[in-house]
Amino acid sequence: MNIAESQAQGRRVVPGNLGPVNSLPLTSDDVIDRLGTALTGAGFTGDGIGELLGERASTALAAGTWWPALRATRQAPADQQALAVLVRLFVLGGTETDHDVAAALPGITVDELVDQGVVTRTEDGVRALLDIRPHGADDHDYLVISDQDSLLHPGTVSHEHVLGVGAASLSLAHAVIRTPFRRALDIGTGCGIQSLHLSTHCDEVVATDTNPRALALASATARLNGLAWDLREGSLFAPVAGERFDLIVANPPFVVGSGAQDYIYRDSGIEGDGVSRQLIEQMADHLEPGGIAQLLANWIVRDPERWDERIRGWVEGTGLDAWVVQRELADPVSYVSLWTADAGENLRATADRATAWLDWFEREKIAGIGMGLVTLRKPETRSGEPDVVIEEILDAGQEVTGFEAQAYWARRDYLAAMSDEELLAARLTTAPVFLETQSLPGPDGWQQVAALVTRPGGPGAVLPVDEVMTALLAGSRGVLPLSVLVGLLADVHDVDPDALAEAALPVIREAVGRGILYEAE
Repeated sequence: MNIAESQAQGRRVVPGNLGPVNSLPLTSDDVIDRLGTALTGAGFTGDGIGELLGERASTALAAGTWWPALRATRQAPADQQALAVLVRLFVLGGTETDHDVAAALPGITVDELVDQGVVTRTEDGVRALLDIRPHGADDHDYLVISDQDSLLHPGTVSHEHVLGVGAASLSLAHAVIRTPFRRALDIGTGCGIQSLHLSTHCDEVVATDTNPRALALASATARLNGLAWDLREGSLFAPVAGERFDLIVANPPFVVGSGAQDYIYRDSGIEGDGVSRQLIEQMADHLEPGGIAQLLANWIVRDPERWDERIRGWVEGTGLDAWVVQRELADPVSYVSLWTADAGENLRATADRATAWLDWFEREKIAGIGMGLVTLRKPETRSGEPDVVIEEILDAGQEVTGFEAQAYWARRDYLAAMSDEELLAARLTTAPVFLETQSLPGPDGWQQVAALVTRPGGPGAVLPVDEVMTALLAGSRGVLPLSVLVGLLADVHDVDPDALAEAALPVIREAVGRGILYEAE
């Protein structure tokens, strides 16, 4: 059976039996277990490496500067030499002697590591083929296995290259709602980052990928951390045809392009933004009632003034509730530069690929590429039209988190259940917010021209306010019903209370939706 056939049938991959010896890395459960024991014995943990490197070198390494960490390992005391060797080998991409590697990993031979595709022998010694490093999340300390990237070993990465922990995977992990779920699906698992997080709050995890090498490394990552996932090979929903899940997360190869599949980790082989569209359009068939789906997506923008037009058409056609947050609108040059930077190609190859890519964007009349997070929800019952919000939130510090995503849906449900009369009868409280004003100099001194209320840390939690709304927020302390506050303000401004309530209610609902106002307990 060829790869295309196995993808179409959604072939189930059994950990430890992923193919002939040497065709894929870490196919031996015994080797994985002994490797894990040796790494643990050397103190190869987040805390252990942090103590070895020190705060400054650790911070620099997290920011992408590796040489202070290398310097720290060379200064390691005698009782941390094994750990220093392992950090240089698996984290920093260094070359170590056969003797030092064997000493750092007792109970496993270098020949076994070579046979299992973990390391290779060079003229200078032993060099790692895989990146192994701790990943701390959800109060757990994991070990993650991926391929070493081109920054550590100059040269073009392979077609089957498997990325490690990156900015995109971390942003999705931070955005996923972490309440308990029974059954979860991780589409495009790669080395298994999302599945690691899902394991902390989901009873069952099914993880899929089109790349057999990714599934091999995900299987090894799971076993190294004492976890068990149902790993399946295939594209999109083919491996789970007819199945439904309570939570679906996806970090697919969403890069927008001509449909060529140069690198599996970024290129889906589907032209344009087709992979994002297909995932969104097929999501409803695979969610249980009450289920949530969260995915990273890219979409084509031909008119920046109507950037939401394309993604809106996709989500509104699903019948699901949706919250779409565009975090960036990239121009074609910036977009192509971003995705050609990490493949390790030489300057000529990069220039040729980038030129052909930009030519395709020009032929397709693409002005930009929207990049963001899509959260979908399948209501347990449907009593009205789907609740769809599509917005652009660009500022740093306003990223969607799992806590904020969960709170967002709770607020949307609250507003949907509350009539205007019920909302006016409620006692509302203002969350901790900042009031920011903008003024211009004039003949009578500073003249205020705008005012904003901002809830720190809340994605999109910014509300323009006027004098009346500013006073209403100041007075909302959970003591008086909203109708009483509106009446008091109406008396102060000598206006009809009903007219003021009618004018204020849309802004009040917006404030509740942004988490700026909430009902007091």
